[in-house]
Amino acid sequence: MKSEVNVKWNDKMSFEGDIDGHKIEIDALPESGGEGKGPRPKPFMLLALAGCTGMDVISILRKMRVEPDYFNIKIEAEASEEHPKKYTEITVIYQFKGKDLPQDKLEKAVSLSEEKYCGVSAVYRKAIKMNNRIEIL
Repeated sequence: MKSEVNVKWNDKMSFEGDIDGHKIEIDALPESGGEGKGPRPKPFMLLALAGCTGMDVISILRKMRVEPDYFNIKIEAEASEEHPKKYTEITVIYQFKGKDLPQDKLEKAVSLSEEKYCGVSAVYRKAIKMNNRIEIL
């Protein structure tokens, strides 16, 4: 399976990305020559991880007949100070609300996503220290 994205330079540090027909503007902060018209590129790595694992977890929980009223993925990441500035540690926080949310099923869904199904997580684990936490709100 092949994937393709296109990113076209607009001006200064602004680029327009096209992913499957969805347009996304990417820009740098003013102190880096941009105008802050869009998010910076590196946080998209975190967004990709959250989306990938989130879709897995919901799909797995539905098969287990567990339907949370609320599900949120919060990601905290530490980056190095030296160049190339890269993420050195990522913590994925899975937040749930609802009735009848068995802890063991939540843990199983998270584990299956992180260890078997989420391709983004699989790639990141090779280069970045990864942690997770489950919170029932």
